[in-house]
Amino acid sequence: MPKQILLLFALPAMLALPALGQHAKNNMEPTAKNPLLCDIETGICEMPATQVGEKTGSLAAGKKPVKIYYFTDPICSSCWGIEPQLRRLKREYGPYFDIEYRMGGLLPDWSYNSGGISKPSDVAHHWDEVSLHYDMPIDGDVWLEDPLHSSYPPSIAFKAAQLQDGKKALLFLRAIREMVFLEKKNITKWEHLEAAALLVGLDAAQLKEDYEGRADALFQEDLALARKMGVRGFPTLFFTDSLSQVLVYGFRPYQQFEEALKKLHPAAERLPMDTSPAALFRDHASLTTREYAVLSGKSRAESGAELQALADRGSLGKLVTKNGVLWRRVKREGE
Repeated sequence: MPKQILLLFALPAMLALPALGQHAKNNMEPTAKNPLLCDIETGICEMPATQVGEKTGSLAAGKKPVKIYYFTDPICSSCWGIEPQLRRLKREYGPYFDIEYRMGGLLPDWSYNSGGISKPSDVAHHWDEVSLHYDMPIDGDVWLEDPLHSSYPPSIAFKAAQLQDGKKALLFLRAIREMVFLEKKNITKWEHLEAAALLVGLDAAQLKEDYEGRADALFQEDLALARKMGVRGFPTLFFTDSLSQVLVYGFRPYQQFEEALKKLHPAAERLPMDTSPAALFRDHASLTTREYAVLSGKSRAESGAELQALADRGSLGKLVTKNGVLWRRVKREGE
């Protein structure tokens, strides 16, 4: 494990936000159900008990006042659900924290037979329900048309992308999530991983070499760290400084992410944010309607009307799915 991730065993145990300790599921208790059957109310995609361990340590802080270790997975629907909150947190408090993305291994394979899900087709309706609940477009028909056998291949591909460029790796993760959640593409297939790499400016040949080589060891390190920290589901975010940790577990409103940051760094002040469409789509190549509403501060209805007007003028591209819309920045000549 890299030196910068050395566990500080002498540090106090993590301090969970009060709202996260009121229900057994929020205390990260392991379950035996299929991890793709996420709890819609708590917003947690839990792993079977056999895949997790007990928490045995704390995490190292970073250069900024707060560091966030984010345990996630490319096909975690609840993780897709918190994209609006994370994007807003980065825009409003970016100078105060670094965020490190770690892959957690949500779906090793289909050796499950519990929780009402035992085969890929069982996930389709569940993803449609999750989409409506979080107001984030997800088309569950990928599990009927071209189902994934595991979430490990795209996770390893993300680790390979990190070896090239950290910022482009995050764009790559976003791209493959859009592929699986909205475009119904099986992102275990190399053709889609390669297309995502080219889209965000990664060297696809190098990605393939690392994907088939050293990236797997990095993925195994992520899994080991998740076990050491007692991670039992996704999304799991550890906010940490040199003394304490705060846990945000599952789908949570934006205020709880903000509170976690300020608990560790009370001096953090919200930055003024340019919420114009030009600014938002300059910084983000794509936004769902909910993301735009959360970032702009406008109502869902007002956001939809404004985005549609921009699309009508040719300023935005529009990907329509059965459960929502993704709006994309239109590339101009020379970009």
